[in-house]
Amino acid sequence: MKTSWSDRLFNVVNIALLGLVAVITFFPLYYVFVVSFADPVEYLKKSFTIFPAKWSLASYQYLLSSDAFAHSVGVSVYITILGTACSLVVTAALAYALSRKRLRGRQLILLLILLTVLFNPGMIPNYMLVRELHLINNLWSLILPALASGWNVILMKNFFDSIPAELEESAAMDGCNDLSTWFRIILPLSLPSLAAFGLFYAVGYWNQFFNALIYINDASKWPIQVMLQNMLLNANNADLMADVSAVAPPTETLKMAAVVVATVPILLVYPFLQKHFAKGAMVGSVKG
Repeated sequence: MKTSWSDRLFNVVNIALLGLVAVITFFPLYYVFVVSFADPVEYLKKSFTIFPAKWSLASYQYLLSSDAFAHSVGVSVYITILGTACSLVVTAALAYALSRKRLRGRQLILLLILLTVLFNPGMIPNYMLVRELHLINNLWSLILPALASGWNVILMKNFFDSIPAELEESAAMDGCNDLSTWFRIILPLSLPSLAAFGLFYAVGYWNQFFNALIYINDASKWPIQVMLQNMLLNANNADLMADVSAVAPPTETLKMAAVVVATVPILLVYPFLQKHFAKGAMVGSVKG
């Protein structure tokens, strides 16, 4: 099928504009990556570089040799793994219970969950609740307030609605109770949905910043995002790198290396969940 000159012109202009947008979007990421691997001596001579003549791991070696920074990475890994696991269990259990029509008062519970989606109590009530629970300076203060999302519960509930009730009846005939049915039959069928929501929760926990800034006063319990913000505000990094005896690389290369270390781990998770992500993200969202 032949295309007119106007269609060809539109395609060329469209590709050119999208290419320009892609370059503008990608360049900051590329620049952060390049500067983080730039040789300190070369970077001091020319502070702006597109492609270093000499690559170096000096910034990463210096950064990861800091006990404070390495500990903050461990804190973020801990709350991400534990928080994601707890969030998936709570979300899946609540959504499955709400999807069963025999549950009394489920319409009222759904209404209350919907209210949490529409209305946020605000920062001060949340802080007062965390304080009354004696969770200030406790890592659980970064997990419990974000344990379940009302929107995710509703979407997963719609997914469970699509599972035939005959499966539960067959499981009951084989001697399974509700918990066994949920664990042995429902959850294995829900892997795409769990993978998608698990990625959402993991990104949220890994990027914990505001809650950590409010609830965590002990610097030894800071997650990596708060540590990174502290680095960006304190250009000399004197407090952060007090336990490192090596000569410090330029401040900018340290900052860029910290950004890469904080970003790459969560990016590496996505390829393992990609085959489930597209299906899981859409499931339950268009059910009538």
